[in-house]
Amino acid sequence: MLIPCIDLQSGQAVQLVHGRKRELSVSDVFGQLEKFRKYPWLHVIDLDAAMHKGDNNNLVKDLCTKALKAYGQRVRAGGGIRTAFRAKELLDCGAEQIIIGSAAFHNGKPNKRLLANLRGKIGSTRIVIALDTAKGRIVVDGWRRKLALHPEDQMSALEPYCAAFLCTDVDREGTMQGARLEWFTALRHATHHPIIAAGGIKSRREITALEKLHMDAAVGMAVYKNRLR
Repeated sequence: MLIPCIDLQSGQAVQLVHGRKRELSVSDVFGQLEKFRKYPWLHVIDLDAAMHKGDNNNLVKDLCTKALKAYGQRVRAGGGIRTAFRAKELLDCGAEQIIIGSAAFHNGKPNKRLLANLRGKIGSTRIVIALDTAKGRIVVDGWRRKLALHPEDQMSALEPYCAAFLCTDVDREGTMQGARLEWFTALRHATHHPIIAAGGIKSRREITALEKLHMDAAVGMAVYKNRLR
């Protein structure tokens, strides 16, 4: 299943290459929501909050509310979620699940204290843990700090705290160079949890290949550039 992404930066929907260089931006954010209305799931990510550069809180809330009420979409919201209060706030606005990335790790290892608190407050079924990876290692803080951890080695320890993993190949994110299917296959062997794949996806053929691995595909650049007809 294809899941379109609305990544927010300075009040706009943007697409970045490797999480750094802005490739495109769209000021009509709710127009993108209308464009993606036929998809059952949507990802809304606050990049500013993830990078500690302010936030788009009100916009995230409005998108979650409208996606649910106007289109019946199920939304995963992420970016800068560091507390159970923030997670519950987004769920109350209509998000079905929250995506927790950097905060899932502390001092170079899984932040089980926070994850257990989140699980206790909102339940593991509403939590997706993002394992963003560059050169084989997990990256945090807006993909700018690399940990000495490999995602496939952490999955079993993290499974009790979440319903699924969002695995982004940062090396290919925003490039439309094609999904690294061998990497996603290795991840598939590391967990029984659902996996949402992201990074470099450019064709329907790749989405079909990921479906055969029982993975959904979170797609940004190729959707915005109308490459998936």
